[in-house]
Amino acid sequence: MVEKVNPPKRSYGQFCALARALDVIGDRWTLLIVRELLPGAMRYGELRTSLAGIATNLLADRLRGLEADGIVERHIGDAGVVYRLTPRGAALREPMEALGRWGVPLLASGRGDDAFQPRWLTLAVPALLRGRTASPAVEAGVEVEGFLMTVRIDETGPSAFVPAERPRTVLTASPDVLVCLATGTVSAEEAIELGELEGDPAPLRSVFAPSP
Repeated sequence: MVEKVNPPKRSYGQFCALARALDVIGDRWTLLIVRELLPGAMRYGELRTSLAGIATNLLADRLRGLEADGIVERHIGDAGVVYRLTPRGAALREPMEALGRWGVPLLASGRGDDAFQPRWLTLAVPALLRGRTASPAVEAGVEVEGFLMTVRIDETGPSAFVPAERPRTVLTASPDVLVCLATGTVSAEEAIELGELEGDPAPLRSVFAPSP
């Protein structure tokens, strides 16, 4: 599939931080490429597979633009060429989490035929749990459509990552149930009833405890 690539990027021509930011990341697909790279480096083919619907020439064009703007860099390693975020690119996590929280009500209409990758939840879940802290740290595993991740809350806040070993507590659930659990729409007990729990439910209750 080949998609027409837009002409060279144009500026809003405004001396405004938001306008200048949109000059860099406001094009279609750009923030979604950043979303894919937030968990870690990816090869071009992996990006192409994960971003269903993007034409290969448009992906290449967006990556070139992100490189030129200092958001993404190419790295040659044992796996070949991979793309990863620069520190400047990684700094987009916080505003993207805020935008994701703003967009949660738009999910109410359901998934329909929209594409979905479970790995996107490593960004979405911490964003929805933002502001919560715990000492000592608490964590629990969540499995969605075969993708396993650990959700952890410590003194610095929430995070989500792919664990090296299977956690002792794992909730297997649909993406809808997990989003509802993270937003507080359903309780841990309700999520367990709607899904399947492996192990002790206490860590799950601690991670997804209602906000005070």
